[in-house]
Amino acid sequence: MSSLSGAASAGVVRSLVPARMDRLPWNRFHWRVVVGLGAAWILDGLEIQIVNTAGTVLTDGKTLHLSSAEVGLLASVYLLGEVIGALVFARLADQYGRKKIFLATLITYLVASGISGLAFSFWFMAIFRFIAGTGIGGEYTAINSAIDELIPSYYRGRVDIAINGTYWAGAMIGALASIVLLNPGIFPINVGWRIGFFLGPIIGIGVIYLRYVLPESPRWLMTHGREQEAEATVDQIEEEARRHGVKLEPVPDSKALEVKGRGAISYVEIAKVLLGKYPSRSFLGFSMMVTQAFLYNAIFFTSGLVLSKFYHIPPDRLGIYFFPFAVGNLAGPLILGPLFDTVGRRVMIASTYCGSAILLAISGWLFDQGVLNATTQTGIWCVIFFFASAGASAAYLTVSEIFPLELRAQAIAFFFAISQLAGGVAAPFIFGALIGNASSRGPLTVGYYLGASLMFVGGLIAWFFGVNAERQSLEDIASPLSAVVSPSGQTGSAPAR
Repeated sequence: MSSLSGAASAGVVRSLVPARMDRLPWNRFHWRVVVGLGAAWILDGLEIQIVNTAGTVLTDGKTLHLSSAEVGLLASVYLLGEVIGALVFARLADQYGRKKIFLATLITYLVASGISGLAFSFWFMAIFRFIAGTGIGGEYTAINSAIDELIPSYYRGRVDIAINGTYWAGAMIGALASIVLLNPGIFPINVGWRIGFFLGPIIGIGVIYLRYVLPESPRWLMTHGREQEAEATVDQIEEEARRHGVKLEPVPDSKALEVKGRGAISYVEIAKVLLGKYPSRSFLGFSMMVTQAFLYNAIFFTSGLVLSKFYHIPPDRLGIYFFPFAVGNLAGPLILGPLFDTVGRRVMIASTYCGSAILLAISGWLFDQGVLNATTQTGIWCVIFFFASAGASAAYLTVSEIFPLELRAQAIAFFFAISQLAGGVAAPFIFGALIGNASSRGPLTVGYYLGASLMFVGGLIAWFFGVNAERQSLEDIASPLSAVVSPSGQTGSAPAR
């Protein structure tokens, strides 16, 4: 069924592309999207876990002989690279399409990650960790944009949250690999961690093909004057569904959207949209991203140091403790994800943020009292991040669906960049310094209380400023800037907040 009708005026087309995409039942095409785009998070999780557990090895005199602060600084450098990459690649993704950029970012990430395994000094490692970070920062923007634009509204919340959560499937693989790679009885101490850095690039070669066969976002094509390509793409998706026995009902013309293709969005216009048209949504996105970033980056990137310095766990045994930690992080998005589409965004985001904050505060008190051991500390982390992981994934979902399509990737990038600079880049270094030589638990306890307080505030803000975006078309949540007439027959869409 064609979604193109006569132009209302020069350059204007009447399109059913968004409605056709949203009415699709789940089929094989959507599984390809999940695998092709979600695989990057698995690779990211694998590498980050290797780096996290290798941190204690890199402090050894036989390797790079880094200090605890330098280990934390490596994480901060990587996150700084993510910020730069997100801002640069997001601009390109909104201008040139999602597909070109999520191919470029994956290649950048994989090459730099592999070269990091050849490091002979802190600075060599830091440079290529930064470059790898630029690639994964671009991944966050291009992939989250593509997911939301390719997945039907009925499934969008659970799929976006689950894909962001697959990071922890990679972390589980990395935890298991580290048990072998960091065992000095199997590999020399200066060899095993290097092999770990090569695992992601080797596996990632196959992911490039999975990305290549995915189509460009029909929604992006529609709003950039390429309606015929958008229609052809949707036609192919629908035809594949029909071949597998799916019966598709016609989409009523009342759901059509009139759009006029336009060029790049200026930074001035972006500022007007984010701060003028959607000020409360911008405050919401900023708050959610900053609070979850501080909590996550502070604890995750230094958890290996906590286990080794306070609980005296050797490097080759850290994977045993990280594996259940990763399981909890993966289970949260998978189990709680569907509730974001049924119970609703605001309730679930507030619940996961505030719940994880309360649990972290309790764990901080228990840590300070010295009543925890490595096993119970890990068990508490599992429970905390069962909720925090779903909430953090929902932060990316939120900023990717509540702003207009033409600046979606850049909106993600701006809030991601702010969150990483405010709550991410400094957090691992700060917490690494709080750990120090582990002579006192007090400083780190204060850090845990700070992280818990920020996360709780983020949950309250989500409750009061949240957008009920569940099961709504992206175009109804925020009308495209290129829209002439919205599906409801009016210019614009839901009231701006």
